[in-house]
Amino acid sequence: MMTERIDMLKSILLRLHQGASPESVQEDFNTHFKGVSAIEIAMMEHELMSSDTGITFEDIMSLCNVHANLFKGVIEDVDVPDAEQEGHPVYVFKHENLALHSAILRIRRIIDNYSKPENAEFLPDMKKGLELQFSLLGQFDNHYTRKEKLFFPIMERYGHDAPPKVMWGVDDDIRGLFKVASKSLATLDQAGIAQLSQDFEAFAKEFEEMIFKEEAILLMILLESFTQDDWLAIAAESDAYGYAIIKPTQEWIPERKSFVTEEASEEPVTETVTLAGNQQVIETPEGQFTITFTPKEKSQPINRDTPQEMTHGYLSLNQANLILDHLPMEITFVNKDDIFQFYNNHSPAEEMIFKRTPSQVGRHVELCHPPKVLDKVKAIFELLRTGQRQEVTMWFKSPKFDNQFVHVTYKGVWDEAGEFQGVLEYVQNIQPYRDIDSDFNRDI
Repeated sequence: MMTERIDMLKSILLRLHQGASPESVQEDFNTHFKGVSAIEIAMMEHELMSSDTGITFEDIMSLCNVHANLFKGVIEDVDVPDAEQEGHPVYVFKHENLALHSAILRIRRIIDNYSKPENAEFLPDMKKGLELQFSLLGQFDNHYTRKEKLFFPIMERYGHDAPPKVMWGVDDDIRGLFKVASKSLATLDQAGIAQLSQDFEAFAKEFEEMIFKEEAILLMILLESFTQDDWLAIAAESDAYGYAIIKPTQEWIPERKSFVTEEASEEPVTETVTLAGNQQVIETPEGQFTITFTPKEKSQPINRDTPQEMTHGYLSLNQANLILDHLPMEITFVNKDDIFQFYNNHSPAEEMIFKRTPSQVGRHVELCHPPKVLDKVKAIFELLRTGQRQEVTMWFKSPKFDNQFVHVTYKGVWDEAGEFQGVLEYVQNIQPYRDIDSDFNRDI
């Protein structure tokens, strides 16, 4: 039954991609679907992208709003009581959307009143109001980044790899539209309020559509798929990426329930009697049987303070970690199978240039980057893997911090036998070095 519904959804979506109008397929959709789950939508997108239809995630992304409008009003809700508790990642996510949408409404009101003659004397204050609201609204980047860095990796583990690819691409488009609107605000005196209104509405339209996709589709997938432990892991790592306008006011502490009742624990169903080191007799209500087993050798726990022989000297595991975390740079290592395997923690996560959290460890490197830079990432890894380049470097002024000039190096890692082992990335803020204005300084 599920397969038939997904096939029907695929055929309807395929017609859209082949040029049929939304109106022409809406009637068929309404006829066959009284309710559709977010999981079905995710599976349908995965099927479309992995089948021989020739449809790519860029194609789905381009019709993302059309798809969302098709499903409006028919997506089934998922009731998870924990999600309504204060501090739960879903609770925080929804309240951020409310705060961000409120900022959009306030900006619209100011723009609508900006050109009215009776408000001419208040224009400087109104411009300051716009700048304040744009500053608040710009925090949506934290909201999107948490979604991309914390929600998406767990979705991929459950097999929902299509929605993250599509949504991340749309997120980046929305970020681009906000930059355009922000530029219009910065040049308001020259460009005029009409230009700002046009650019802002282009952004706001896509942003409001994304709110619907997040709450009606994305969160429904997560609530159907994620365990309580998944949400706890997200809550624990969320601070590293920050929040949009609001912050959790209290920690979410879920109620944990045991599946073993006291009555059950008082009435054992079996009794085990050991006969020898590798045999046991098990008594059951139906009779008795003997099992033979080979005990596992217990592995010795690693002593993290014991010095281990290194290539040039000795270090304990704890010392090695301390040294890596005290290096004045951010280090990541992607192994030869393109799996993100390690990062150091040289500074608090909220101060990192490229934020990393434990949930990213174990992901394929391509899934750790937004779609718009995938081609560049693949090109870098190919150059290093094939030995065409020993390292690739790039640098840029940080878009977020005026006192950061970022230098990035990607270096191929090879063992003594000449076998490629992976890629080491190290990232530095080199602005302090650029600020040096003398030939030497040997003072303490």
